[in-house]
Amino acid sequence: MILSELNSGLFLVGVLIAAPAARAAAQEAGSNPPDKSSYNLFNPVPEDLMRDLSPDRPDVTESPYTVDAGHYQLEMDFANFTYDKTGGTTTKTWDVGDFNFKAGLLNNVDLQLVYDDYLNVHTQDSSGKTTTQSGFGDFTTRLKINLWGDDDGTTAFALLPYITFPTGTDGLGNGSVEGGVILPLGVSLPLDFDLSLETAASYIKNAGDSSYHEEFIASASLDHQIIGKLSGFVEFFSNFTTESHSSWVGTVDTGLEYLVTKNIQLDLDCYFGVTHAAPNFNPFAGITVRF
Repeated sequence: MILSELNSGLFLVGVLIAAPAARAAAQEAGSNPPDKSSYNLFNPVPEDLMRDLSPDRPDVTESPYTVDAGHYQLEMDFANFTYDKTGGTTTKTWDVGDFNFKAGLLNNVDLQLVYDDYLNVHTQDSSGKTTTQSGFGDFTTRLKINLWGDDDGTTAFALLPYITFPTGTDGLGNGSVEGGVILPLGVSLPLDFDLSLETAASYIKNAGDSSYHEEFIASASLDHQIIGKLSGFVEFFSNFTTESHSSWVGTVDTGLEYLVTKNIQLDLDCYFGVTHAAPNFNPFAGITVRF
């Protein structure tokens, strides 16, 4: 546990140290992006000045880029299935229609509303006894603030604080207010590779009582065009927890993204658990639409 927390802390320190250096390198490269500071939610950025589509899905690692001011973006799962077998207990979870709806408030700030729509959780223990939970999940509000790189440079960095509210039904969700902050960093690499790094800290309710514990996320995702409008990514994600008797979660993730138009992207993906505490696998498919 101590080693896991140390690794997460070192990753956080590394990102915070590397971010200013990356920013300086981007500024040295030099560019003259258009001045979009006058645009806001009620004065939309003209279409010809909008940045490339950069959703927070389908990898876990968040994007540091915001939705252009005055525009909206819907990121949604068509269907999301998770299979987890731990010891003698098997859990199958369906999540249908969960979404992240974004509104560009300012040139470098967007508001995000995240909702776990319909959930169905089927659990079978070692004795063969089964239970089913079905209903709606929790609601999360997030505010992404890009500190640099939204419109120019080879790097971008953002702050993404969030609060989760206990709107779940039928025992779904943790039943308490939770929150945290995410720090995503994006780097454009040679040969058209895009590297995304993320570290995050959150305050989460314990599973067995009313007290809280800290969790720390570290992830890295590498994306590249495959052919035409089709691209793909590989990612490593880890979640370290300070909760007693809990282990860290690690997954290796991969998926495909197809850019139908400059404002519509489809994806097909799967996360694979590589630690004991992680779900075995998690396939899903979804869409991003900007308007």
